Amino acid sequence: MKVLTAPDGEIAVSQELRNMLALLDDGRLIIAEADKFNPHVRGFMARLKQGGREFTPQYVEYTEIRNVYENVETAEERSDMQNAATTLFGKAVQMRASDIHIRISVKESTKIFFRMHGNLRFIESKPFKYGDQLCTTIFHTLTDVSDSTFESLSRQDARISDKSKIPSNIDGIRIATSPQVGGYIMVLRLLYNDTSNDLDLRSQGYSSEQADKVEYMKKRPTGAMIIAGPTGSGKSTSLQRILGSIIERTGGRKHIITVEDPPEYPIPGAVQTPVTNTETEEERAREYQASIKAAMRLDPDIIMLSEVRDRPTASLVIQAAMTGHQVWTTVHANSALAIIDRLCDLGVSLEMMADPTVVGGLICQRLLPTLCPHCKEPLSDHVHEYEEVDVRRFMSVLNLEGVFCASKNGCEHCGGVGTKGRTAIAETIVTDNHLMSLLRKRERLAAIDYVRREQGVMTMLEHAIQKVNDGLVDPFHAEDIVGALNASSVERDNRT
Repeated sequence: MKVLTAPDGEIAVSQELRNMLALLDDGRLIIAEADKFNPHVRGFMARLKQGGREFTPQYVEYTEIRNVYENVETAEERSDMQNAATTLFGKAVQMRASDIHIRISVKESTKIFFRMHGNLRFIESKPFKYGDQLCTTIFHTLTDVSDSTFESLSRQDARISDKSKIPSNIDGIRIATSPQVGGYIMVLRLLYNDTSNDLDLRSQGYSSEQADKVEYMKKRPTGAMIIAGPTGSGKSTSLQRILGSIIERTGGRKHIITVEDPPEYPIPGAVQTPVTNTETEEERAREYQASIKAAMRLDPDIIMLSEVRDRPTASLVIQAAMTGHQVWTTVHANSALAIIDRLCDLGVSLEMMADPTVVGGLICQRLLPTLCPHCKEPLSDHVHEYEEVDVRRFMSVLNLEGVFCASKNGCEHCGGVGTKGRTAIAETIVTDNHLMSLLRKRERLAAIDYVRREQGVMTMLEHAIQKVNDGLVDPFHAEDIVGALNASSVERDNRT
């Protein structure tokens, strides 16, 4: 974006007029709302018309005009910022960060963090102007799916997928921005392309029993298989592996269509359809729903939807499952059985859902940071450093002799953080008529008891304890994700 009325721009104007308006090279004339009838502004507009230049007036606050001029960059500055962005991306990939956080604050300058193994790590601090130029350059010159201009005081989404602009071992970068007090934040999600190398859920952290249950779900001819978990819990990676393994097993005989907003990982053999970039959340929701309906008319065997986010989408998922399709999707819920509650909250009839041919599988997962095998230390060597209440809690559920904790100083193999990589903990439930009958009668406690005792379902808490006892995960790191490790006994005894 070029500002034609900038001090060194194509159109010379006085500083007084520059305080009231800005003409951009895409034809937008940004005008201060308070000056829309100012004679100088009207005269400038008449001057543009006489010169045959087309323009579209937009009326804004004074701060927006000031931001336009403050963000004007020379070609040299823009090139420097592009190089800075490329260097930043490369550093994040080298450190295997999942996200880059750029926090821009007038008072606190620019702070850059990497999310590594689930935790934020401070990387560096820069002046406010540096961060503002960096974010503007990323949005304007590197993204290929974004709004036409970067507006720091608005929430915006974008994506970088041009392979020449990103490190070779990522498929793309998903960008989200939001205003904050005194500035704004830009978060960049790095989409690594090595997820497709291994399609086995066991290597992601699933137990053999859990992976076997997912295999059974894959073979169900109809029904929705729903994966739950918070943002960054590996849901998209699991979906990619599941669909990739179906394509591999069937030799491409299954017609798989995905509807994604936006597509994250490539799934060779599937038809991946993106949702067109839209201006508002309402438009995006409508476009997403229209894309789902279109996918259902394309003779699919399997449909994958990136997320159930609202009532119409939830209804479409159930509709697709009821009309003979196998459907895979994700939702935000706290446990596998809570998926049913979440869909009810979104307006889906419980009586309609409580059928194993309609909802065939429930999965919930989280990611735990795994200990660096080179520098992890036995927990027993550090027991004296912990509070007595923590030791008592751990002794009630853990075999302390086999438990390890993260080294405080780390080592060269883990970059000094004590952890290296992440592993999944999960709950997997294959639905059946008895379970659905209990849910239909709203006998939730009986349903929980049934899946635990009769189906042998392991909860995420039990899975986390198993991994702590195996020496793979620090117990405190596990508690950050699943809560107190003795929570089951506390709930059972009704005491703390």
